[in-house]
Amino acid sequence: MSPIRYSIRPSRPEAHLFEVRCTVAPDPAGQRFFLPAWIPGSYMIREFARHIVSLKAEADGRAVTLVKLDKHTWQAAQVAAGKLTLIYEVYAWDLSVRAAHLDPTHGFFNGTSVFLAVEGQTDAPCLVDIQPPPHAAGWRVATALLPAKGERGAASPYGFGLYRAANYDELIDHPVEMGTFTLDHFEAGGACHDIVLTGRHDCDFERLKADLVRVCQWQINLFGAPPPMARYLFLTQVVGEGFGGLEHRASSALIASRNDLPYPGMKGLPEGYKSYLGLCSHEYFHSWNVKRIKPAAFTPYALDRENHTRLLWMFEGFTSYYDDLALARAGVIGADDYLGLLGKTISTVLRTPGRQRQSVAESSFDAWTRYYRQDENSPNAIVSYYTKGALIGLALDLQLRAGSAGKTSLDDVMRLLWRTHGRTGVGVPEEGIFAMVEEIGGAHLAHWLRCMVNGTDEVPLERLLNLFGINWQRQAASATPRLGIKLAREDGEARIATAYENGPAQRAGLSAGDVLIAIDGIRIDASRLPRLLERRHAGDTLEIHAFRRDELMCFTLKLAPAPDDDIRLSFLPRSSEQANKLRRGWLGPDDGFQQGISDDLETV
Repeated sequence: MSPIRYSIRPSRPEAHLFEVRCTVAPDPAGQRFFLPAWIPGSYMIREFARHIVSLKAEADGRAVTLVKLDKHTWQAAQVAAGKLTLIYEVYAWDLSVRAAHLDPTHGFFNGTSVFLAVEGQTDAPCLVDIQPPPHAAGWRVATALLPAKGERGAASPYGFGLYRAANYDELIDHPVEMGTFTLDHFEAGGACHDIVLTGRHDCDFERLKADLVRVCQWQINLFGAPPPMARYLFLTQVVGEGFGGLEHRASSALIASRNDLPYPGMKGLPEGYKSYLGLCSHEYFHSWNVKRIKPAAFTPYALDRENHTRLLWMFEGFTSYYDDLALARAGVIGADDYLGLLGKTISTVLRTPGRQRQSVAESSFDAWTRYYRQDENSPNAIVSYYTKGALIGLALDLQLRAGSAGKTSLDDVMRLLWRTHGRTGVGVPEEGIFAMVEEIGGAHLAHWLRCMVNGTDEVPLERLLNLFGINWQRQAASATPRLGIKLAREDGEARIATAYENGPAQRAGLSAGDVLIAIDGIRIDASRLPRLLERRHAGDTLEIHAFRRDELMCFTLKLAPAPDDDIRLSFLPRSSEQANKLRRGWLGPDDGFQQGISDDLETV
């Protein structure tokens, strides 16, 4: 099959426009082209075709008629012989990990947002010529795509030129960064790993490399060397405020605050840096779990519509469990730091009323229309398959370890999934994970897991953690009484973003969108509200004036005590040898715990 040839050029960086060309030997009956509606890993229809601002076709220098058939599909008229070329412009001004962004400082794109697929030829090999902008001084290219060796114009390492992909699926799974980025390297598991930072920063690369090599090596050891890629890229767009990531088969696209990166002379492990390392760990774990071990519903991806699965609680949730655990097991953070992160995750789930209404299986299936399209009532109606899925993964891991005296664990389930599905490319059926758990831990544990993911019961972590010598303390986050609202971040106004289910504000009749302007005759805004509440007590009655649209309304509200939804985890001052052995198997032999000395280790 003849290769499909693409070229992409930052034709007008100041206008945020890429020019893309696609040349193909067309179907004699008329060739169809389409652009994906979503990008794998981000489960929401994004309609990338809306960013195509011009499109034309030609063959042998003559114009060819194009007819648009639907929101992202075009039909070219019949071509008697030769090649058909589509020429189009893509508007790129989405500073995220999902689409494309271009200005005079850099360019970034995911293939799903710029490369039209050739219907009926998505299995054909692809060649893509990545071209420089008009002002290319100092610009380089960072991508995990392989240079098209043997072809005229083949790219050199980090250079513009010709790259190759085995098929369309591979083409769109390698994001591209171009510009004057900072580059460094390390090796883990015999594979080269590149760190690419775009944007102004003062990153301590030696510190970052030292930490990432330990995390990557631990994950490689978990599944077994060698890693499933010969080269891996961490592509980070450095911004003032931002956080996010998206996995790919041999790279990850990340956005992070420059304040979250390590800097020369930095002491300790600041919270922002822990978050960034956790993000890198999360996306790297996806190299196995979701990019290669994937739901049957994703094999292959249907890029023109939603791909429903009830398994995101495992693919995203278990990855969320392992991302911070890998930091601890690799020795990048201490066990006490890990307990602090785990306590925050538990608290986050407990503060979500929707956990009592929606199961993680339902949350997974509804990701396309509910999790990624949240509104003011979402916290009351849905649960995150990331966070609760992580807690289910933790509970499953602890039960496997405790029930086998430490001989089996969730690690064994993940390795079985890798051997059965990751290495073979066979998708995981909707009931497949339960069969894996039954094989490793028995029918009773598979039954427990099935009930947990299909129901809304609380995850029984307090009892399980106690078996591992971990103390669970549940308390209120503060003594300040609550209104039961979440405020929007909007010009300092005390505008309600969410009125929580059965909270004081909802019971009083307040709603999302209402702007609180006075309490007991005293004017308030977002900054004054907390100070005012500090002077009140649970049970106090307040008279609240608020605007709903342009109408002034008055509400009477009775303050409630702050809920005991803040979970603090710490080592038990005295625990059995069995508990110590289980904990060391879970967190690693050097877990930082000394029997009888717990005060300095308690997570704050």
